[in-house]
Amino acid sequence: MARFIDVHPINPQPRAISQIVTLIRGGGLIAYPTDSCYALGCQVGNREGLDRIKAIRKLDDRHHFTLVCRDFAQLGQFVQISNAVFRSVKASTPGPYTFILPATREVPKRLLHAKKKTVGVRIPEHTVTQAILAELGEPLLSTTLTLPGDEEPLTQAWEIQDRLDHQIDAVVDAGECGTELTTVVDLSGDEPEILRHGAGDTSRFE
Repeated sequence: MARFIDVHPINPQPRAISQIVTLIRGGGLIAYPTDSCYALGCQVGNREGLDRIKAIRKLDDRHHFTLVCRDFAQLGQFVQISNAVFRSVKASTPGPYTFILPATREVPKRLLHAKKKTVGVRIPEHTVTQAILAELGEPLLSTTLTLPGDEEPLTQAWEIQDRLDHQIDAVVDAGECGTELTTVVDLSGDEPEILRHGAGDTSRFE
């Protein structure tokens, strides 16, 4: 049964954040709120957690997993960024964007796109997510919590617990979160390619 962890949306309780991070470090899989819907998250090196995410969402090797990072410095450890890309990404973060970029050797091969050797990265603008990332000290391996057959991602903690109670280890409830998907921009080629229009403004990439 998934634990239900209430966290204050503006002043996250250190004890609650510590409980969440302890669970993550212990191999747990959580559902947590972001500025763009709920996401599933676990440690980057958690192979079983990755398999559980794939099973819940029925994902294949062509899916771009996302490393949710605390800040730009952390993001830069996991992806290769040219000067031009640096300016675009820096100007768009934190915010509701996911960027597809060539991965560095820091990223486990099983997280990479099978053909492109790329990975998704993002820096969310959400107080609770940022608190979790600060305590964890590393990115969260994540994917948006959209279940097979659903047209919309899940945005309510109680519904997530009801539907995934025996498939995840905890649901983090911090009240309202984003209800629109991130804008996904592929910056791994010569020109930016918008793969999904979402909450983030795409004008600087067009």
